[in-house]
Amino acid sequence: MLVKQYGGSTGKQGHEKKYSPAECVGIKKEAVTGEPIKELVSTSYVERQNLLMRMGMRRFTRLTNGFSKKLENHLNMLSLYFVQYNFVRTHKTPKVTPAMAAGVTDTLHDMEWIVGLIDANAPAPKKRGPYKSRKKDTSN
Repeated sequence: MLVKQYGGSTGKQGHEKKYSPAECVGIKKEAVTGEPIKELVSTSYVERQNLLMRMGMRRFTRLTNGFSKKLENHLNMLSLYFVQYNFVRTHKTPKVTPAMAAGVTDTLHDMEWIVGLIDANAPAPKKRGPYKSRKKDTSN
């Protein structure tokens, strides 16, 4: 695990400080599990995934109004993103989806398949209650 240590943004004021990342003042490498090769430890894979997610969903971009107000909505959007990323999106290097490369499926799915999954898990619509008409106030 690579732990980055950040310090304050020195010498920056106002909006320059607000929009600038903090300065990385050091790193610490720690083995978490297994026996990793320390020379190959890198955050590049995670950073690339974070970039793809931020570019694919504007809710992860700073200072936008596309954020989720409810945690449930945020988690639902993440679920949709990961299903699309792993089962629908064909990646350039392996030329298949990650699910196909991992042997989870041998079928290239599409967005209609995702909609079918959502519809299959949605609760059945409830019968609508009786219609109540509003009487207009005519006592003027």
